Amino acid sequence: MELYFKLFEVLFPVFFVVGIGYFLGKKNPKLDTTFITNFGANIGSPAIVFYSVTTTGITFDVFVNYFFYYFLAICCFSIVGIIFLKFLKKDILMELPPFILPNTGNMGLPICLFAYGSHGLGIAGAIASIIILFHFTLGVFLASKKFTLDVIFKSPAFYSIIISIIFIYFKIKVPNFIINTTMLLTYATIFLILMSLGIALTRLKIFSFGEALISSMARVFIGPIIGLFLIKFFNLSGVAAGVLLIQCSMPSAILNYLVGSIYSPKRIVDNIASMILVSTILSFITVPIVVFLALKYFT
Repeated sequence: MELYFKLFEVLFPVFFVVGIGYFLGKKNPKLDTTFITNFGANIGSPAIVFYSVTTTGITFDVFVNYFFYYFLAICCFSIVGIIFLKFLKKDILMELPPFILPNTGNMGLPICLFAYGSHGLGIAGAIASIIILFHFTLGVFLASKKFTLDVIFKSPAFYSIIISIIFIYFKIKVPNFIINTTMLLTYATIFLILMSLGIALTRLKIFSFGEALISSMARVFIGPIIGLFLIKFFNLSGVAAGVLLIQCSMPSAILNYLVGSIYSPKRIVDNIASMILVSTILSFITVPIVVFLALKYFT
């Protein structure tokens, strides 16, 4: 019974804040979330990366290992995505991002924090770093079918990752005023982004439910299986293994839609929006199961 209470403690705050956003989005369909998007991309995400990586006690080796493990997970997600997109006769490049770039930041970080505390947040931050980096590099490349270094150098999250790596590699002590500032920004961002996720659920539309359901099932069902495979293959255990499993189970990230809407045709964007919406709804069922298994077997 204690495990069920722990599961409730982990998931209730996340789903509750998403529910607040959904309520506000329904109440005011014209609610402007531009501020949240800009704040999250330029200030919030860099702060989350820095705080979760440098102040939670993870070492440089742990960061590199789980950055690498999740890179392998993304490679596996890519194979699955290519197979499903080929089966559905979709644009393999432009519609691949929602398969390979899950919501490890908005949903994954707070769930891992509530499940495993600061240590879980640190490992989740290492994993979220590669997703954030890929959103503004690989994600843009796939959405536009062309690559430019300007996207990387204009991304505040990229510099945040580099600075974080320098701090943990050289074991530099972070001043308290920076810890306090990034902590406030981290928790504020988590709240705002979760709320914006709820608002987005009121606006995204499903254009082809059957195809979106198939794609979404590949994301939220096969994702955890890949996570378990990596845990078994590398003989991982404890909190780190649980975080990896949880992060592999996340639905498609909203940022795939935002990037796609800038670089891809409307038809592609509609398909991406459909997959994000359906996979997020499915995750309200699958994520509690995955978190339960993580708490039971990886603590």
